[in-house]
Amino acid sequence: MRSLGNILITGGASGLGAATVEAVREAGGTPFVIDRAEPAGGVDFVRADLADTAEAEKAVRVLAERAGGLDGVFTAAGTDACGALDDVPTADWERVIRVNLLGTAAVVRAALPFLRRSHGTVVTCASTLGIRVAGDASAYCASKFGVVGFTRALAMELAGRVGVTLLVPGGMHTAFFDDRAEQYKPPPDAKLNQPEHVAASVVFALSQPPGCEVRELVVCASEEGSWP
Repeated sequence: MRSLGNILITGGASGLGAATVEAVREAGGTPFVIDRAEPAGGVDFVRADLADTAEAEKAVRVLAERAGGLDGVFTAAGTDACGALDDVPTADWERVIRVNLLGTAAVVRAALPFLRRSHGTVVTCASTLGIRVAGDASAYCASKFGVVGFTRALAMELAGRVGVTLLVPGGMHTAFFDDRAEQYKPPPDAKLNQPEHVAASVVFALSQPPGCEVRELVVCASEEGSWP
């Protein structure tokens, strides 16, 4: 295993991103965050909206230069817009694609020059709904299926130069579901993971020595209904 070094985390102010910030710190690494909200604990961050490609790429460069380089990237940021395709406003539907898929690609693209120099690792965040589907989730499924395809192609493209891991998490106890209509929230007895448990798998992937990669990780509660 190798030391973590400087790790860039999108969406690091809440949920899985925030849990990964703490896990990186506990493992001896230094987290840097891109988010629309300020993260807790005084972590170095840049405020940016990942739906804006230019803004996202600039944020990566600012943090990478401030850090003196990057050793890893974890694209935890994500959003959703539940509902039937013709009920969800077009702007909301397309924002899911911009944040989840295009934002992921923008961050990785901007980080690649730094990761090539460090022989670092990218961990992207898909979802079990990037492999399976659910009704009233067309935007989210489309974006996460896109992350799966993007990451698999990226791993082939960067083989031997930058590590690439696809994380496929199931549902977690985070604020991700808070703003949804009741019909789109997990039931009270849903079997979900704690975000800190999933964050531990991210650190594991980032800690692999150069030339050894965890290609794909499905991490979910053992009784969760969305997998397998």
